Amino acid sequence: MYLGIDLGTSEVKAVVIDAEGKLLALAGSPLTVSRPHPRWSEQDPQHWWRAAGDTVASLREQLGAERFAGIRAIGLSGQMHGAVLLDAQDRVLRPAILWSDSRSTDECAELTRRWNESGDLHQRAGNLAMPGFTAPKLLWVARHEPQLFAEVACVLLPKDWLRLQMTGRKISDPSDAAGTLWLDVAQRDWSDALLAAGGMRRGQMPDLADGSAAAGFLLPEVARDWGLADDVVVAGGAGDGAASAVGIGAVRPGDGFLSLGTSGVLFVVNDKFRPNPARAIHAFCHTLPQRWHQMSVMLSAASCLRWFCRLCSVDEKTLLQEVAALDDEALANAPLFLPYLSGERTPHNDPYALGVFHGLSHEHQRAALAYAVLEGVSFGMVDGLDALRAAGTDVQQLSLVGGGARSAYWAQLLSDALDVRIVTHVGSEAGGALGAARLAWLADGGSEEMVCRKPPQQDCYEPRRARHAQLQPRLQRYRHIYQPWEPLPSGSA
Repeated sequence: MYLGIDLGTSEVKAVVIDAEGKLLALAGSPLTVSRPHPRWSEQDPQHWWRAAGDTVASLREQLGAERFAGIRAIGLSGQMHGAVLLDAQDRVLRPAILWSDSRSTDECAELTRRWNESGDLHQRAGNLAMPGFTAPKLLWVARHEPQLFAEVACVLLPKDWLRLQMTGRKISDPSDAAGTLWLDVAQRDWSDALLAAGGMRRGQMPDLADGSAAAGFLLPEVARDWGLADDVVVAGGAGDGAASAVGIGAVRPGDGFLSLGTSGVLFVVNDKFRPNPARAIHAFCHTLPQRWHQMSVMLSAASCLRWFCRLCSVDEKTLLQEVAALDDEALANAPLFLPYLSGERTPHNDPYALGVFHGLSHEHQRAALAYAVLEGVSFGMVDGLDALRAAGTDVQQLSLVGGGARSAYWAQLLSDALDVRIVTHVGSEAGGALGAARLAWLADGGSEEMVCRKPPQQDCYEPRRARHAQLQPRLQRYRHIYQPWEPLPSGSA
């Protein structure tokens, strides 16, 4: 059996699969995000470790201690870009700065200037300098917390800090490391030039191992606490996008998926490194050897629906039923919604972008606004797909994963808006945790052909051409609404 642990933003999720790939157990423990200042997002790594322990204990209870003890390997998946700063004794120096944190806008401009002076390092990094990435976070720390910065001996990504607690080893994988802006993505190795531009050095980086490679063993005390043998292998693992890809079998060039989680991701596998930073497309390493991927990212996706539910004090199931009852006229006259509740990456690269409801009237009830939220997120995905197509990547079918995959209504809307076939899979709610478990299986000697099969298809949503045509005028108005937003200076009336 194989254990996969996914360190997300809102929860630690874990699964156990057997040697045939069957999902045996799934559990999760919630996490919260601290926002001490506007545009800040932080978490205490110790909360991750406690949540991981609680989740493992839940799985052990589900399966029984004796059966759970048969786990042979563990894989890790995690939220990308987060910065865990350690001193020379591996003590955490401050709360981890997360992917959704946008405080480092000025540092992105500074990093871009340094890259340009050094011969345009954008192509080597494969991406624009954006506040969500790791490198500008460290420039921010250097500028605003210089005494703390001077103590930084190592920077780990979130899942790799969990690995340190589990194995005592500092190791990352190329898929996660590609999101730091310190990696030469084509060479799948740290870049001394990119590190120097960010005020860092190679000695502060963890070692690298492919996601399917063995990258340590459980420490005896952790194995004892978790009820496992101390020869359990821990695989290299992956960033959450690449892990989700492995989980739904997106491992060959042209394979792709759409993730509707806290953020929204369009992910397509490539056979070579294809950067296109001008369109805010991410070009990262896949976690499997000699593969890369392109990815468009919107910072708020299913989280927009959760936000609206909290605002209206209604549960998602009830709200989606109300949306499904709307007739064609109500849909055509619904407001428009820009889903930029946390700024936006693709295609705008605008950390100051804000959410908008446009076109409200007295006649609109919450169902019409809820439809606008679903449609706005879908239109954001259309923008991402258009950017991918402009970068030379196209798809005819996408697997749908994440919490939003539970809604058949939303899945059909995405298919209509994107004009692409959408398929869901059995067990797709496991997401990155399933991919992490599969990487553990590979690290234990499993064959890629066997391990990385696509899970059984659950539903298929074909694009309806008439509905696609009906959505086009609303899409054009949606795109017209967005304008770059600059905040007023502090203290302005």
